Amino acid sequence: MVHRDGKTRRDVLKATGAAVATTGLAGVAAGAPGTVEANVGYADESGRRAARAEADEVVREFDFDALTIRANENALDGLRKRPDVRYVEENGTMHALAQQLPWGIDRTDSEVAHANGDTGAGADVAIIDTGIDSDHPDLEANLGAGKAFVSAKGPYAEDWDDDNDHGTHCAGIADADDNTEGVVGVSTEATLHAVKVLDKRGSGSFSDVAAGIEYTADQGWDVGSLSLGASSGSQTVKDACTYAYDKGVLLVAAAGNDGPCTDCVGYPAAYSECIAVASSASGDTLSDFSSTGPEVELIAPGSDIYSTVIGGYDTFSGTSMACPHVSGAGAQLMANGYTNTEARSRLKSTAEDIGLGDSEQGSGLLDTAAALGYDSSDN
Repeated sequence: MVHRDGKTRRDVLKATGAAVATTGLAGVAAGAPGTVEANVGYADESGRRAARAEADEVVREFDFDALTIRANENALDGLRKRPDVRYVEENGTMHALAQQLPWGIDRTDSEVAHANGDTGAGADVAIIDTGIDSDHPDLEANLGAGKAFVSAKGPYAEDWDDDNDHGTHCAGIADADDNTEGVVGVSTEATLHAVKVLDKRGSGSFSDVAAGIEYTADQGWDVGSLSLGASSGSQTVKDACTYAYDKGVLLVAAAGNDGPCTDCVGYPAAYSECIAVASSASGDTLSDFSSTGPEVELIAPGSDIYSTVIGGYDTFSGTSMACPHVSGAGAQLMANGYTNTEARSRLKSTAEDIGLGDSEQGSGLLDTAAALGYDSSDN
């Protein structure tokens, strides 16, 4: 819960030095008429100079040969024709994929891992989302650093605080504390990092999402959990995913909530660097809202999931809820020394076949215990 007087446990931890630090596209609001915000990927230094020269404002520069600018539409048309410019894309938006307990923790046998001492301790999980409630009693013991690319609106203790619920809900699924109250996560002692790229309405620009992924990689964190998406891709976000994956980040993404449908996995889940996660219901059926397609690698519980929200708990459904189940399990593997590619392979090779099609379940249902080498046959 956020105390409105601003005094939180986070403030105390900072004072003592103990704290470290659904789908769709829309244009980002720009300044003067005829001026738009765009992401420009360049092939060499001359392309970068050209983009900067045409910019009314340089919003952001990435380490992977791209930048975000505000410029006149005619100038952007000129940049598109240059051989030293790889792409020019409008800086669209991605949105939180939430719809509507720990039945998912039980179904994935995550509690078996906890009983055997595997809690994710030592792993770092970035929740790249709407932020995390910095004062939630089921999360605050696991909170590490935070970074806001979109600041929380309101009297919050941290600029990366959650002002929507979505990010806090995902954080609880991945890593709620095993503290006898509320809920328990797939991991229970990994360090959670709030990377706030989505605003109060659950929307964020391609550029902000890409920056959040880039930041996660630059911190050397293990897992990037992406319960967000759009129906169309962004080369800038794709570049960021490649950058992070090459730096060893395990990227897990929600497949999307466009179901029932076929071959409709959204982005960034559809990118090869990400584990695309579909959603199951409690009877091991495909959730009726879940997107499916050849990119799906795993399925995890996503219907009627009870987890943390700002100041309390609530039940949400969506592939957004399935994604952090896999993120939490990935954190446990990486805490045990697996690389991102090894963890990805292990999660897939130990998944349980629940009889759905390949495009619906991928390799099967997440089995946290089996991934860690424990017998979960009692379930």
